[in-house]
Amino acid sequence: MQKVSLYFENGLFLEARSFGAEGTAVGEIVFNTSMTGYQEIVTDPSYAGQFVTFTMTEIGNVGCNAQDMESRGAFCKGILVRQYQKRPSNFRSEEPLDALLKRFGVMGICDIDTRYLTRMIRNQGAMEMIASTEIHDKEELKKRLEAAPRIEEINYIEEVSTDEPYVHEEGRYDAKTFRYEKPQTSKKIVAYDFGIKRNILNELTHAGIRVEVIPNDTPAEQVIERFQAGEIDGVFLSNGPGDPLILHDEKERTQKLLDARIPMFGICLGHQMLSIAHGYDTYKLKFGHHGGNHPVKNVEKGTVEITAQNHNYNVPESLTEVAEVTHVNLFDNTIEGVRYKEEPVMSVQHHPEASPGPHESAYIFKEFYEML
Repeated sequence: MQKVSLYFENGLFLEARSFGAEGTAVGEIVFNTSMTGYQEIVTDPSYAGQFVTFTMTEIGNVGCNAQDMESRGAFCKGILVRQYQKRPSNFRSEEPLDALLKRFGVMGICDIDTRYLTRMIRNQGAMEMIASTEIHDKEELKKRLEAAPRIEEINYIEEVSTDEPYVHEEGRYDAKTFRYEKPQTSKKIVAYDFGIKRNILNELTHAGIRVEVIPNDTPAEQVIERFQAGEIDGVFLSNGPGDPLILHDEKERTQKLLDARIPMFGICLGHQMLSIAHGYDTYKLKFGHHGGNHPVKNVEKGTVEITAQNHNYNVPESLTEVAEVTHVNLFDNTIEGVRYKEEPVMSVQHHPEASPGPHESAYIFKEFYEML
């Protein structure tokens, strides 16, 4: 481990120790309150452009393995942890977290007061930061941070989306047999890849849906033609990173799909894109929702579900003009799910695939299947 220097948008300058990749990186800092699942978080493409502060004090203790990868790589800028455990102990471990971070160019920062950082973000909001193992002069770090583009100015979807279409056939992972199930499917959809997570695909397949993942820039006309020809039954809009308001091409394609009255389901960024395509722009939360312990009320059933969440943006209350609210966050009463009144379209802000996190919202995938 070597010294790493950190400079934050609010003027804070800190020194810590580094593991993982070396170099200099700029991004937005957020905190995640999940107690487990650091590998799933690190490999979630929705964190592209961000530094993730873990509130769980010890990270790295169970190592990493190919089974728990949520995507083809790791796209966050870095992670900040109180204590990094470099000697993992778990029968499923194939490599230490340090090796995974190095392979994908992600910085690891440890021996730092993550409780202080979490309180700072909670009170002041998510902010830009720079971390470097090469530059240790405060003024130089400040200069570089001020010159760098902000996360809301960068389209990270172009980095995380697939280049070529592919079919996903695996279902849920069976912890008893250590294998993925091969469910029978009776419906077919295409899934726009804005940064899709592997376990979302697993849950869609488990629900009985054959999924073809397509690049984010796939023309809507191609999808509409396949729907009208009976080749597919619907469209899924995936999770993804960054500010949805800069995704003008994705907005236009979503509007065309809505005009064709194709059944659609969106999660996280997909949920936000459906709102924007209907004319209701999203807004940024102060520090976002990131963790595996967020209580959400199912308005229709009157029940409470503990959910996994990862988003900095939210849909507005005015969306109720065209959609019925199905889910509400009990931390701050923000909208967590909707069903559109005049269209076969539904979406949720939280992550019902729960990877990591609880599985209480997995029924939503079956609801999409039934809508199809």
